[in-house]
Amino acid sequence: MRICVLGVGAMGSVYTGLLAAAGHDVSAVDTDSEHIEAIRANGLRVEGVSGDRIVHVTATTDPRDVGSIELVVIATKAMHVRDAARSAGPMIGAETTVLTIQNGLGAADEAAAIVGDERLMVGVAGGFGASIVEPGHVHHHGMELLRLGERRGPVKERTERVAEAWQRAGFRVKTFDDMDELIWEKLICNVCFSGVCGVLELTVGEVLDNADAWSIASRCAQEALDVANGSGISLDIDDCERYVHDFGRAIPGARPSLLLDLLAGRPCEIEWINGAVVREGRAAGIAAPTNELITSLVLAKEAAARARRLGDRRSSQTRTP
Repeated sequence: MRICVLGVGAMGSVYTGLLAAAGHDVSAVDTDSEHIEAIRANGLRVEGVSGDRIVHVTATTDPRDVGSIELVVIATKAMHVRDAARSAGPMIGAETTVLTIQNGLGAADEAAAIVGDERLMVGVAGGFGASIVEPGHVHHHGMELLRLGERRGPVKERTERVAEAWQRAGFRVKTFDDMDELIWEKLICNVCFSGVCGVLELTVGEVLDNADAWSIASRCAQEALDVANGSGISLDIDDCERYVHDFGRAIPGARPSLLLDLLAGRPCEIEWINGAVVREGRAAGIAAPTNELITSLVLAKEAAARARRLGDRRSSQTRTP
């Protein structure tokens, strides 16, 4: 299959590397010119539980270099999905499928507004714990499951065809008729760990092993489940704390992407994760105070870091030699 991964950060790079290693014709598109240049020069190295390999793919910062393809995988952060979907225009032909895979809640709405529900598939990836080691080199701790489905309606022939392409690349894949349920199941896990890891700068395993941190994290997850139930989303989760605990124990060394973004000074996805629980809770008349606090703390931490960087730049510009 001819595939383009749009957004080759940590997870996008894992997708690119494994799909290419399986023999698919894969192109990588990203705005990070240093990462793209490293891939062009030395190939893309993907290591972790799937092994250690270097693959050579077409890598570019300009989607117009790719041409019309069969499958566009949008793997950007949630806040960049709308722009990514717009940039995919030159790659989309009559038979192109667009698959969007993000953390949090709302990214599929952003993509659908650009490409349409009928062209869009939605993915939920769990248990990878991916991070970029250096430009052109990515590592992942786990490889749990990739869930795929149509944006609207039941599984189609194309759903199974796309799933088969990922299975050929070594991914464990299941297809589902109700993606809203799966998005919420993943959101509950993200809500549990992302914000707390970001505030405290801990790995998933360190949160699990810290009684105070775990108390906050598990409350975030329970609030998310309560909001889902109150919003009419039926989830098969009997014991929320055990559910997120088991998820975390599978990737104890992982640092959520939200933490990595904060450490690197990049904008993070808190508004799409813990913040989404607060918004959906308000709409359903259900309070989510722990998620609201965590969201505010992360936003405050992000703003403080931004102010420090601005102060450092101003200081360096006014310093006399």
